Amino acid sequence: MADEETQSYFVWSFLSWVATFFMVFGGAAPYIPQYREIQKSGNTEGFSTHVCLVLLIANILRLFFWFGRNFDVTLVWQSIVLIITMLALLYLCCDLQQSSRMSTSIHRFTDFDPRYFWAWSRFLDYIQFCLSFTVACLFVTYLLIDSQLFVETLGFSAVLTEAMLGLPQLWRNFKNKSTAGMSVNMVLLWTLGDVFKTAYFIINATPVQFWVCGTLQICIDIAIFFQVFTYRKGEHEKYT
Repeated sequence: MADEETQSYFVWSFLSWVATFFMVFGGAAPYIPQYREIQKSGNTEGFSTHVCLVLLIANILRLFFWFGRNFDVTLVWQSIVLIITMLALLYLCCDLQQSSRMSTSIHRFTDFDPRYFWAWSRFLDYIQFCLSFTVACLFVTYLLIDSQLFVETLGFSAVLTEAMLGLPQLWRNFKNKSTAGMSVNMVLLWTLGDVFKTAYFIINATPVQFWVCGTLQICIDIAIFFQVFTYRKGEHEKYT
């Protein structure tokens, strides 16, 4: 009997470790095919870098939310890995855009020109934005950390921002009436990851903000898949 209990304990411990591993690194996995797609084509037109903006803001906010709620530390590590991944993807996009840029005009974060927000010329400008946003969050959180209303609002801001993750890509596809240049594998992995993490949130009784976020993300993922079916079917009919 004791042996069966010990075996059961090790099985559950192993499954728990696997789930933790996928939660930490699974969020970054969808961006590997997109990174390779951009690297291979040398073209960033099909990918919206606003996806990076959404995830950077969401995960920075989530880190500060943890100081108020102390939820599962696995989600903290997931945020750190995602921030690093988004910066790597931004670096690649900036490098390719800089090498192909014909105009001599330079747009910098320190110009504070809203017309070129998130369309800066250097990777350094994106780093400056992230650092400025982090410092601002640190200052406000330090002042209001004892306010339950602020902590809950911070949590909802983090997860609702993350829930909007697919919207920039959804809008870009709609505007171009095409999904060319977008990695379908990335969206597939988005969907699988969102289903997995939503189930993880519910099972581990994380704050309600998390599973609401997961549900919204699944809905947006499905909408993007509908665009893939619609636009690619139209393109096929056009050339046949």
